[in-house]
Amino acid sequence: MTNEAPRRIRLGPDPAHGRPKPASGGAAAAHAACAAFHAHPSKIARVRRHQLDERSCGALAEIFKVLGDLTRVRILDALAQAELCVCDLAALVGLSESAVSHQLRLLRGMRVVRARRAGRMVFYALDDEHICGLFEQGLGHVEETAPRAPSPPRVRRSSGRGGAERVPVSRRRVPRPRAAKA
Repeated sequence: MTNEAPRRIRLGPDPAHGRPKPASGGAAAAHAACAAFHAHPSKIARVRRHQLDERSCGALAEIFKVLGDLTRVRILDALAQAELCVCDLAALVGLSESAVSHQLRLLRGMRVVRARRAGRMVFYALDDEHICGLFEQGLGHVEETAPRAPSPPRVRRSSGRGGAERVPVSRRRVPRPRAAKA
């Protein structure tokens, strides 16, 4: 690690995020987030040389998007244990064969699962060791994380006649903004 002093860079407004420009001077500037930050040019240059290109980032994001569905995770869990046909997968995940076939088509398109034909039967398995490793690492991460105690539901007092009715926040009606009159 180098002992170079961090370079102080003053930032203007960020038009992409619509952040207002902080007031110049006074207490408002002292409390403004991101008014200034410290950058380490050598670290930035080193990381930038090894960053993924756009194509790789997009492909990786698509893999995680495909894996981000509960039904597909259940299918992958079953296929991580054995090679199975659509009928077996449908029985295991509790869906119709058509719904399982649809999910398998998406997984095959992303090269997450592969198919093997044996006569009229088609058997599915995880495509390769990379997919098995990715699934196992994700599962290991989930299992090592200590389960959190569920927080009690947030409630508010109703302003209705009784005044004592407690309504869960998730059931509150959120007023819609009204359209401006022309």
